[in-house]
Amino acid sequence: MSNLNAEEYKSFEGIKHIRENGTEFWYARELSEILQYNKWENFRKVIDRAILACKNSGFSVSDHFPDVRKTITMPKNAKKQIIDFELTRYACYLIVQNGDPRKEIIALGQTYFAIQTRRQEVQDAFNQLDENNKRLVVRGNIKQWNQLLAEAAHNAGVITDEEFAIFQNAGYMGLYGGMTVSDIHTRKGLKKNDKILDYMGSTELIANLFRISQTEEKLKRDEVSTVEAANNTHYEVGEKIRKAIIEMGATLPEDLPVPEKSIQTIERGGNPQAKKFKKEADAG
Repeated sequence: MSNLNAEEYKSFEGIKHIRENGTEFWYARELSEILQYNKWENFRKVIDRAILACKNSGFSVSDHFPDVRKTITMPKNAKKQIIDFELTRYACYLIVQNGDPRKEIIALGQTYFAIQTRRQEVQDAFNQLDENNKRLVVRGNIKQWNQLLAEAAHNAGVITDEEFAIFQNAGYMGLYGGMTVSDIHTRKGLKKNDKILDYMGSTELIANLFRISQTEEKLKRDEVSTVEAANNTHYEVGEKIRKAIIEMGATLPEDLPVPEKSIQTIERGGNPQAKKFKKEADAG
């Protein structure tokens, strides 16, 4: 599949419609223009193939390809009724899978709708979890990403335990407005041996997961090769995430409530719901 750049991503996002109930859809005729089909008759053949694929997959065609009638104005103010479709994301995905493979925009559409469809599936499953299970899932992801971050930092020159502690502190200071690990620990009222990540709610954990994953990628992408540059990178990533939180008007991480139960306490209770989600997410 081809890679999407920002402009191509916006072209598919730009024609997305949102209903009052929050569900999204794409008009087939608008999608046909983006996919560079000049004749509706030719695009309708692609839709028909996609509808057949939908049937064969066991899904309801009416759920994914509901047809609507529109009235358009013709020359001399004449009126004409035309058929359109309110396509779900899955319907769009089937359409681009059945489109003309010689078109570069079709390949780009396949990438966009494949990524978006999987992302929505995972998001829907995650949203069905209760708060404790959300915390377990994100904390597990952080453990994995922290290992990758440690490797990237080591490759950048962060070798000793002391250097790594300073490196970690830099990321927290960027995200928490200058607060160190010790400051955050005190702010949360934790005991000496408590880990701050184990006493974060899902929202705070997600902010930290983003900090960790983006720092790991930036260290590799920028080929950072000194301890000082690695520390600066970690701080800058955390700071940018903090600025984004402020711009959105969301609660800053240090002001989020501290959960009553630690991650270890939740794990001891057993959480098949979180394990099931992780298994399904990993399968994607």
